[in-house]
Amino acid sequence: MSKKKRTTTLIIAGLVCVLLVIGIILTNTGEPKPETVKEVMKDAVVHDSNKINFFGMEVNPSVVSAYAVTCMILVFALILRIFVIPKFKKIPGKMQTLLEMWVGFFDNLAKTNSPHLNRFLGAYVFTAGTYVCLGTLFELLGLQAVTTKGHSIALPAPHADINAAIQMGVLSFFIILTGGITANKLKGVGLTLKEFSLPISMSFRLFGALLSGALVTELVYYYITLSFVLPVIVGVLFTLIHALVQTYVLTMLTSVFYGEVSEKSEKKPKKDKKSKKDNNAAVAA
Repeated sequence: MSKKKRTTTLIIAGLVCVLLVIGIILTNTGEPKPETVKEVMKDAVVHDSNKINFFGMEVNPSVVSAYAVTCMILVFALILRIFVIPKFKKIPGKMQTLLEMWVGFFDNLAKTNSPHLNRFLGAYVFTAGTYVCLGTLFELLGLQAVTTKGHSIALPAPHADINAAIQMGVLSFFIILTGGITANKLKGVGLTLKEFSLPISMSFRLFGALLSGALVTELVYYYITLSFVLPVIVGVLFTLIHALVQTYVLTMLTSVFYGEVSEKSEKKPKKDKKSKKDNNAAVAA
């Protein structure tokens, strides 16, 4: 890098720092915040103060987020089915390639971990993975809602609520159970119930990962001196990482356990009673 370019870079970096300092000074009015940092962090976990009026009911913000994400996915799927899928070609374009890669990832995941029974599994992990991924990315939109107390908040990811995370973990466990029953009848029930801690671990893994990102972002946003540039980097990075990691972890665990319980156990061949008596007679002789 030449001396002139280095000088220009330093001048730009200095101007950015000066602008950030000016922004902090101008926006720091000194007025007390409506909530302490302890209350903000607590509400991010239990959602006991910031409720939203949803058709006459006070609900957690994550409930509104869940309905919004579901509607977005359904509308997007309808648009794809009507306008995009009928135009698929043998030589795929960019949109077709992207869709085939997304569907193919979950389909291969199901076939690899459960080669003997995977048609329904592939459909489920695709649906669950899409919902978890898009639901996590949903908070990047920063959609605002007004609470019953008149405060403005950004809608969080659906699974930032412990109830939503438990629901996803229990539903995945139920899908694994159906796979065991389909392949091995009552024995499949026993194989599935043996992993009794699975829905708990899946639920809290999903909830804990999303909650950690939400708490860090809330903490950064709370303090005015950190609320420039840094929240964007922290929020985007945490959200993208959690969306990809949690989608993969949930679908992988579901596929692996589904494959284990749905594998048909080999029946032991019954020994011939007559040959058994002859053997006993030979031993006695």
